Amino acid sequence: MSKDDIDDSTAPLIEHLAELRTRILWSLAAFLVGMVVCFSFGSMLLDFLLLPIEKTMRNLGNANPVMQYTAPQEYFFTLIRISMVGGLALGFPVIAYQMWRFVAPGLYRTEKQAFLPFLIASPVLFLIGASFAHFVVVPLAMQFFLGFADLPSYFAAVISGDDLTSPATDEGINIVFNGKVNETLDITLKMIVAFGLCFQLPVLLTLMGKAGLASSRGLRGVRKYAVVGILTVAAVVTPPDVTTQVMLFTVVYGLYEVSILLVQWVEKKKDEEARAEGIIGEDESLFDEFDDDEPEDETKKA
Repeated sequence: MSKDDIDDSTAPLIEHLAELRTRILWSLAAFLVGMVVCFSFGSMLLDFLLLPIEKTMRNLGNANPVMQYTAPQEYFFTLIRISMVGGLALGFPVIAYQMWRFVAPGLYRTEKQAFLPFLIASPVLFLIGASFAHFVVVPLAMQFFLGFADLPSYFAAVISGDDLTSPATDEGINIVFNGKVNETLDITLKMIVAFGLCFQLPVLLTLMGKAGLASSRGLRGVRKYAVVGILTVAAVVTPPDVTTQVMLFTVVYGLYEVSILLVQWVEKKKDEEARAEGIIGEDESLFDEFDDDEPEDETKKA
């Protein structure tokens, strides 16, 4: 092979790498622009994220909820964290578009038609899961945690203007809530990300069904293992209260059942295409071979 042949063979790779660099730079620029925009409204975003605990504190009798930070740099880096998450959210359409432009030339037309809906559905489902966490799950978690403290009596004293250090008592200690901004924000962001990712389950399993890596019959067969896995995830990613754990389990298990129906729909479409091409008969299915009761017999026949 001559030197010219070697140069010609490496040209496509260099072109792909150059295009990849361009796509990454555009994605990074979109992320940075979104981050700057979110940082400009950082205090408003922080108020929005702290809304569940604010409402909980007001419901417990505090007419003027107050939270604190204990280090000079803590508030600034809290806004940076919010800006990074917000920048990723705002820049995601551009990032997804750049990803699509990079991989689309290597896909067949049918593959493009199959992949594009999932690229759109993924952020929508993440937004639904994040909203569910922020407006439903996090308030319940805050209510659970703050319910252990004697907040009503503390807030009543604040409202009435009584001195919290008097009257003196011979024994016991007053326990009050002095919330830190970053610790409360950790709980909120953790729940938002956890529920947002869990809501990607239908997208993931449906894509696996299209790729032939999962079948509706197989998903039904491992349902009991899925239940154990979902329970484990619910116990790990949620606060240690039964209410939020049950809510996460119920939602994710419901999504698992929806995923089975979506994969079954994908299989039905594949069977219709195969019958139209004459590959299988009217009463046959491409997925009969995935019967869980006959895997050993099929192996022996082969």
